Amino acid sequence: MRFLKLSALLVAAGVALWSAGSQAAEGAVEPKQISWPQNGFFGTFDRTALQRGFKVYQEVCHGCHAAKYLTFRSLADLGFNEDEVKALAAAYTVTDGPDENGEMFERPARPSDTMPSPFPNPQAARAANGGAYPPDLSLMTKARHDGDNYVFSILTGYEDPPAGEELAAGQYYNHYFPGHRIGMPPPLNPDQVTYDDGTSATVDQMASDVTQFLSWLAEPKMEERKQTGIKVMLFLIVLSVLLYFYKRKVWADVH
Repeated sequence: MRFLKLSALLVAAGVALWSAGSQAAEGAVEPKQISWPQNGFFGTFDRTALQRGFKVYQEVCHGCHAAKYLTFRSLADLGFNEDEVKALAAAYTVTDGPDENGEMFERPARPSDTMPSPFPNPQAARAANGGAYPPDLSLMTKARHDGDNYVFSILTGYEDPPAGEELAAGQYYNHYFPGHRIGMPPPLNPDQVTYDDGTSATVDQMASDVTQFLSWLAEPKMEERKQTGIKVMLFLIVLSVLLYFYKRKVWADVH
């Protein structure tokens, strides 16, 4: 009897979870599928795109979204030289201290500092965004399923709502956002940034560049991981061949 009750509870729990998952997925659309240079076994980051993507994040996204794991010195991995990294850091102010009087003070950021948040606390962030809290972008491409494609699709998925579709105040229609109602205004507009390399700043271009930057930010050691994996695979292949011939030599007389 107890077994039947337990089974019934498990079935009920499973149905409840399935129902909740179905409701959460209602209105979700499969994101656009893009061939990213960093994907695949031999994929690598496009440094030029990463620098452009950082510019988009810096000038557009950072107004609302923090990146608490981004240190200025790590920008050297994007191809910025030491002087450029120092200049990028010095453009921001961080709180430090206490000083000899026990007071906190502000100073220009150094390469060892993390990029400061646009808001001093979550309450201020919500107050500035109509009650919605802009998520930190450090791990965004890892926190969402099919993260790179998800981010790109959201950034390029804003549309006019279909006929008869009404949006509440502060809501926007996004084809790829679950439920299609999103509180974030369209963040990208044509020519919103000026690229140093002269690349045309279309919405798709900026969305692609900042997506690649966020992909690097979420896993900056990805290339090293893949290189290590390739070396390990080559080592195992060579070792397997050597062991095979050693086995044949050892067991030659037996056979």
